[in-house]
Amino acid sequence: MYLDKYLEKKGKNSGVIAFLAGLDHIQKISKEVADSIVQELKDQRSYLKMIASENYSSLAVQLAMGNLFTDKYSEGIPKKRFYAGCDNVDTVESLAIEEAKKIFGVDHVYVQPHSGADANMVAYWAIIIQKVQNRELEKFNKKLEELTDKEYEKIRELLINQKIMGMALSSGGHLTHGYRHNISSKMMISHSYEVDPKSCMLDYKKIQEKVKKEKPLILLAGYSSYPRLINFAKMKEIADSVKAVFMVDMAHFAGLVAGKVMKGEYNPVGYADIITSTTHKTLRGPRGGIILCTEEFKDVIDKGCPLVLGGPMPHVIAAKAIAFKEANSKEFCDYASNIVKNAVALAEKLKSLGAKIITDGTDNHLLLVDVNKSFGITGRQAEKALREAHITVNRNTIPLDENGPWYTSGIRIGTPAVTTLGMKEEQMKELGEIIFEILKNTRSIIKNGKKSKAEVEVDKNALEKGKDRIAQLLKEFPLYPEIII
Repeated sequence: MYLDKYLEKKGKNSGVIAFLAGLDHIQKISKEVADSIVQELKDQRSYLKMIASENYSSLAVQLAMGNLFTDKYSEGIPKKRFYAGCDNVDTVESLAIEEAKKIFGVDHVYVQPHSGADANMVAYWAIIIQKVQNRELEKFNKKLEELTDKEYEKIRELLINQKIMGMALSSGGHLTHGYRHNISSKMMISHSYEVDPKSCMLDYKKIQEKVKKEKPLILLAGYSSYPRLINFAKMKEIADSVKAVFMVDMAHFAGLVAGKVMKGEYNPVGYADIITSTTHKTLRGPRGGIILCTEEFKDVIDKGCPLVLGGPMPHVIAAKAIAFKEANSKEFCDYASNIVKNAVALAEKLKSLGAKIITDGTDNHLLLVDVNKSFGITGRQAEKALREAHITVNRNTIPLDENGPWYTSGIRIGTPAVTTLGMKEEQMKELGEIIFEILKNTRSIIKNGKKSKAEVEVDKNALEKGKDRIAQLLKEFPLYPEIII
C-alpha cells in the first residue's frame, strides 16, 4: 500500500523503496505494528525533538538493522567464535571495529555491547578482573577453574569490594556511575564527586582531594547532563596519583569526539584507559554500545561475553558499521561543529531573555535551564508545557535541586537532532524565543489550595503562536523528506 503510493508519485529513492516495502510486509502480519511505525514518523515530523540523548539516524542505518544477521548466534569475537557459520558476521563486525578505530584513533574497539549501560558493566568488570582477579590468580599460581571453593570465595569477596568514583547524578552524572538505585553501586563501593555549588562546574582540586582520600580502583569521567567540557588530562593525573584506572563514559559526546570538535585535553582518547559510549545520541547510529581501550585491557574486554553479555546482536553491529562509515567524513565533522554552535546560540538567546542557564552557558551539545528560578514551575511542568507546544525536551535535576528527581527544577535541552534536520544558529535564536514565551506563559494549577508540581495551564494565545512557529520550522526543515506516506 505505502510502496504503491510512493511509486505512483514517481519516487525513485532506493532506501525509501526498501523502507516502504518492508512496511507493507509488516502490515500484512500486523496492521497495528505497521500503523504504530507510521504514527511514530508522523509524530516525529510534528514535534521538534530537543532531547539531548536522541537523534535521527539515516535510512541506511535503520535498514541495516533489519537483516538476516538477527537470526545468527555469534558468541566470541571475529575468527574466534563458539558457534559455526559466523563467516559473514566476522566480516561485518571486523568492518565495524576497523572503522571505529579509524574514527577515534585507538588501540582496540569492542562493538558488541547492546547499550551504553551494558558497555559500562563490561568495562567495570573487565577492570576488576584485570586488576584484582588476575593478580590474585598469579598469587595462587592457578587458573580460575582450578581454585578451591574457599580460594574462589576469597577472590570473589575482593571483587565486590572495589571502589568506583564518578560524577554524582545530581551534578550531571549517569545512573550507571554509582547511583544508589543502580547496580553499579551494588557491585562496587561507590563514591561520587560533585560540581561546585555556586558555579555548578567541576572543581578539579576538590576531586583530587576526594580521590586521594578514598583511593578508588576506578575514576570515572563523563556525564548525562553536564554542559561543559572536561579536562581529561587533569582527570588522568588525578587517577594516576592513586594508581586508579581512568575510565571515560562519552555516551553523550562521542559524536563530538568523532567529529573532531573535542580536541587536545578535552578529547578522552590518549588519556583514558577505557572509554565507553552509546552509538546513538551525537554519534547518530543505532541504539547500542561500544568500548574503546588500550592494549592492556583488550583481551579481557573481548570477553564481554561471557563476563556480562549474552550473544551479540550482529544485525545491530551491521548498523554500527554503517554509522561509523558515515561518521568518518568531513560532512560529519561539520555536523558535529554545528551541534555545539547551535547549543551555544540557544543558550545565549535564552539567557538574554532572562532564563537562568546552569553554568551560565554550554560548551557541548546540551544546556540546562533552571525553570524553577526562571519561571516558578517544576521541570515536569516545563516538559509538559513545551510538549503541548510540540517541542520535546526532558525534565532534569540540577545541582541542589529542591524538587527532587521526579519533578525536578530543570529541563535539559539538546541540539543534535535539530542540527541533523539542518537548522543553524538563526533557528536556535527563534527556538529560544519560542521556548521562553511558552514557559513565561505557563502557570501551575492550584489543587486543594496548593500549587501542583505536575499540572499546568499555558496561555492559549502563546501556545497556539508557539505551535504555529514550530510547525513552520518543521516545514522548512522536514524529517526524512524523501519518505512520502
